[in-house]
Amino acid sequence: MTQAEIKLCSLLLQEHFGEIVEKIGTHLIKTGSQPLRVIANDTGMSLDQVKKALCVLIQHNLVTYQLQKRGFVEYEASCSRVLRILRYPRYIYTAKTLYSDMGELIVEELLLNGKMTMSAVVRKVANRLTETMEDGKTMDYGEVSNTFVRLADTHFIQRCPMAPETTETSDAPPPPVPTLAVNEKDMYVVPNLNLIGKGKRRRSFDDEDDGEHKAKRQKQDADSKEPPPDDGIYWQANIDRFHQHFRDQAIVSAVANRMDQTSSEIVRTMLRMSEITTSSNAPYTQPLSSNEIFRSLPAGYNIVKQILDQYLTLLADDPLEFVGKSGDSGGGMYVINLHKALATLATATQESIVQERFGSRCARIFRLLLRKKHLEQKQVEDFAMIPAKEAKDMLYKMLSENFVSLQEIPKTPDHAPSRTFYLYTVNTLSSARMLLHWCYKSVANLIERRQYETKENKRLLEKSQRVEAILASMQATGAEEVQLQEIEEMITAPERQQLENLKRNVNKIDASENQVDETIFVLESYIESTVKKL
Repeated sequence: MTQAEIKLCSLLLQEHFGEIVEKIGTHLIKTGSQPLRVIANDTGMSLDQVKKALCVLIQHNLVTYQLQKRGFVEYEASCSRVLRILRYPRYIYTAKTLYSDMGELIVEELLLNGKMTMSAVVRKVANRLTETMEDGKTMDYGEVSNTFVRLADTHFIQRCPMAPETTETSDAPPPPVPTLAVNEKDMYVVPNLNLIGKGKRRRSFDDEDDGEHKAKRQKQDADSKEPPPDDGIYWQANIDRFHQHFRDQAIVSAVANRMDQTSSEIVRTMLRMSEITTSSNAPYTQPLSSNEIFRSLPAGYNIVKQILDQYLTLLADDPLEFVGKSGDSGGGMYVINLHKALATLATATQESIVQERFGSRCARIFRLLLRKKHLEQKQVEDFAMIPAKEAKDMLYKMLSENFVSLQEIPKTPDHAPSRTFYLYTVNTLSSARMLLHWCYKSVANLIERRQYETKENKRLLEKSQRVEAILASMQATGAEEVQLQEIEEMITAPERQQLENLKRNVNKIDASENQVDETIFVLESYIESTVKKL
């Protein structure tokens, strides 16, 4: 684990959970698994603070625990899971794209809370949607439940592992830690709940009772409430399924750029047919016959069987090898080579970075080494058609930045330079790891810059929020236009300009974070796929 990863994890934890949770989480990431009292002793925090912080981290699947042989419990943080916080906006946007606003809010609630019961999610989402609707309109629980079921059916959300049920008559002491387990058959099975009701709006300030009466009413509600019918069945976002969707989208986009829209639609159909049957880390999709693909093409997509076969043959013969042929039954059996596709995407990312960093001639040499695998300096000059001095400078420049490596093959045991071949090559795996490290550093720098921008304009932001709150309350009470204008003029023209600049800068930083994360996803997926293959 690199320092860049630890720093980025620390920034993400601090931004989303605060200083105490960040301190505990970063400590566990640095030191590995530790028992409760050691964590409290090393961090200088009270046991109560450490317990609460660990509860938050466990709730969000960022920390795991296990019982050691000596009888004490050790806690271990997952760095890779903490880094996924960076991708939360993409998960939410994907849910919105596929399942509209209801899907977006369901996934958002699950990510914000870590784990929730279905009934709690449905109620909360219905209330949020009702608040955005016109007066007199409400969101029915049934509509939200249907979207929840669709998300579970497509595996975007899944059940959390549960502790086994214990009988109350048992005299045996409870175990030191619960053993959580989930049946794979039940992982995506939604409980049969008859959720009847509609979303509610928040009460206005005028309708609120004072604090004492409100607390009393809440206590009475809590006493009268029965446990929900799905009590104990918790749900969480299935991050692997979202990653599978991102990978499929990247492959479809690459095929569209390489060939045409029809080819990409055929590949999209093949991936959609395999998304449930193929595990997220499989090197190939399940074999699909030409007839199956033809029947599964989108309705209204006018393409005859003969043309489809020609397209499939063209895809199978393409040098990129995204699609492979695995048999002749059923009009031909075809698979998508997921590992090859990820390798091609990662290589294309590396090529574009070399071109941006060193120029088009260096990119030409880089592509040449990728194609030929091993070349001497003289061969690079001849094949790339670049003068010897320039080729030498470019090779050494990329060598110093670790984009290319030099392999020595001696003719004699003494390794004499005159009797040794010096071959340039590209190690795509080590290059991808280096670029991934750079990406982590870039995102950490972007987060720090955003925090700095916000801190520098803290006073102005607080003033703007106060003015907006006053405006909202006056509009609710039906204030005149002149009064509203006077309130708006509390923020001067220079301050308004400063707020606009801050908003523009923060939006640029957020967009940059998402773009860097797309590169991170491609590189991480390629590294994971390659390591498993090795």
